[in-house]
Amino acid sequence: MPNDIPSNRREMILARLSAGHAVRSGALAEEFGLSEDAIRRDLRGLAAEGLCRRVYGGALPVVEGATPMAERVGEDVHRKQALAAAAAQFIESGSFVFLDNGSSTLALVETLPPDLNFTIGTSSITIAAGLQHRDDIDLLMVGGVIDRMVGGAVDGTAIEAILRLNIDLCVLGACALSVEGGVSAFDMADANFKRALVARSRKTIVLATNDKLGQQAPHRILGVDAVTHIVIEHDADVGMVRDLTEAGATIAHADPQGPSGQP
Repeated sequence: MPNDIPSNRREMILARLSAGHAVRSGALAEEFGLSEDAIRRDLRGLAAEGLCRRVYGGALPVVEGATPMAERVGEDVHRKQALAAAAAQFIESGSFVFLDNGSSTLALVETLPPDLNFTIGTSSITIAAGLQHRDDIDLLMVGGVIDRMVGGAVDGTAIEAILRLNIDLCVLGACALSVEGGVSAFDMADANFKRALVARSRKTIVLATNDKLGQQAPHRILGVDAVTHIVIEHDADVGMVRDLTEAGATIAHADPQGPSGQP
């Protein structure tokens, strides 16, 4: 349990994480004269309190502005479904579509029409689980170590698999989107994975709720003019939409009535 960590050890680990440094299980074990299993338990406890992000071999600081995937899934569900319904029109039968990690891309799973007979790739365990019952879809799961903050695999193993694919359409998750910052992400590994996706895709779509517009995260993925379509909400700020369009973005709006015609 988190409270079982001796206060001195806990404070030293948190001090390094608060300073923006990653911590390694092996190095901490040697420093404190403990087994790596004991340190891993410490880090799991801190992660359970939201004080760090567990990764293979250690932990990373929690990035300001980032929210775990498990929390994002239940936020603004109707708005995300409206975005997903608008994005579904760009998916062609027989194509290879990759759904990136993200709660908005997860919403697309429920809006896909039947009998499309196409292939979907993903590294998201939640998206894969939502598609496993679809007999008309061939599902390709990209593996690797699951990042619980992101909701899927974005490590080197996952990137290596992506580099071997020819993707027709990528539905890209985004943490922030602005003219100056482009499409950006909070997590470096997630951003690297997304860049690999874009590089292997003929077309790229981004779904952006209002709270992401005009925002900027630390890691830039691509410029707004390099996105095939940016799907935004029907009531997105007019000034922001104008700025995006003037910067070369191609905008598609969600239906104000939502995916089922219900406001």
